[in-house]
Amino acid sequence: MTSLRLTAFGAALAFTALAGTGAAPPAGTPGVTVPIRAASAVLPAFQNGFGLTLVPEDAQVHSPTDFTITVTTGQLSGKHRIRILLPSAYTTDSDRRWPVTYFLHGGSGNVNDVAAAPALHADSMITVVPDGGLKGWYADWLMQNTAEGKANWETFHLTQVVPFIDANLRTLNDRAHRAVVGLSMGGFGSLHYAQARPDLFGHVAALSGGIDFGMWQVRAAVLGTELNITGAWCASSTSGTPGSGRCTGFGSIVDSDAIFGSPYPVFDADRVWKAVDPAAPANLAKLSGTGITLYTGNNDLIDIHTEAASNTVKTRLDQLGIPSRLLNYGNGASLAPSCNGGHNYGCWAPAFADYVPRLEAAFAAAG
Repeated sequence: MTSLRLTAFGAALAFTALAGTGAAPPAGTPGVTVPIRAASAVLPAFQNGFGLTLVPEDAQVHSPTDFTITVTTGQLSGKHRIRILLPSAYTTDSDRRWPVTYFLHGGSGNVNDVAAAPALHADSMITVVPDGGLKGWYADWLMQNTAEGKANWETFHLTQVVPFIDANLRTLNDRAHRAVVGLSMGGFGSLHYAQARPDLFGHVAALSGGIDFGMWQVRAAVLGTELNITGAWCASSTSGTPGSGRCTGFGSIVDSDAIFGSPYPVFDADRVWKAVDPAAPANLAKLSGTGITLYTGNNDLIDIHTEAASNTVKTRLDQLGIPSRLLNYGNGASLAPSCNGGHNYGCWAPAFADYVPRLEAAFAAAG
């Protein structure tokens, strides 16, 4: 087994860029730091519930419609943040209920990454950004005794955060008015969550996602986050450069089998990878009746692989007769002047600007 894991280490070194990885947003992203009690008169009141306990002293206010709460849960070690963006009329239009979009950040990212995609702060919907960990991979880990401690990210998000938000905010809590979107690692998370809980999500979008676990490059990217290999993506992603403080890494090194078990297709050792593979036809079939959108470029070391993964998913959806939309913006020229076709917010921000009006129209059509 040791020799297999050394081989995985080499593969991860070459392709860990794919996980990432939702690097930190560009410098100058709006900051934070007003205690939530300073704006308590205009912010909604939150109550503990669904296994979540609020940590009021750690809450932050960015504006009256943009704030971050902190919670603890028995499903995860430590404290975890949830950033919430409200429509400007949320307080004044006190009888209205709103659709909700969940944004899942990438690896080595955090809840503040949403500030780099301003289209997600829309007046037509609530946007919720739950912590996904530096390398949580939106999964309940097989190993719960690593340096990361308890790591049930999927349970945290789907059985705790979603009902907690519905209980504390004026949401439209049916699937037709709930979306899950994500990029890079979060692109896997969004497609996986939409497949795991089609009763919750009627709309899904994956941007530059690691959405085909049948690709060894994608599996290597997961291993790269487990082993905290940062060099490849720091060198290739315009979201961060070595020494800039933007490449924060993936946290503690854990076993290469910690999240999904062995990645090697020998004697069904990789059965968990296959079970959660978003590109598996059996999983894609669960998206019947779901609005599906995929975005990718193809102009750097990372997005040449997310392009391949997105093309596979699109082809299989077509074969299943499930409608979907794939926007491959190539080198980025067709998307926006800020986009170079790579794995960065220069492309993801305009991709969300393209997507959000379409999502708003779908929400409106649902009544």
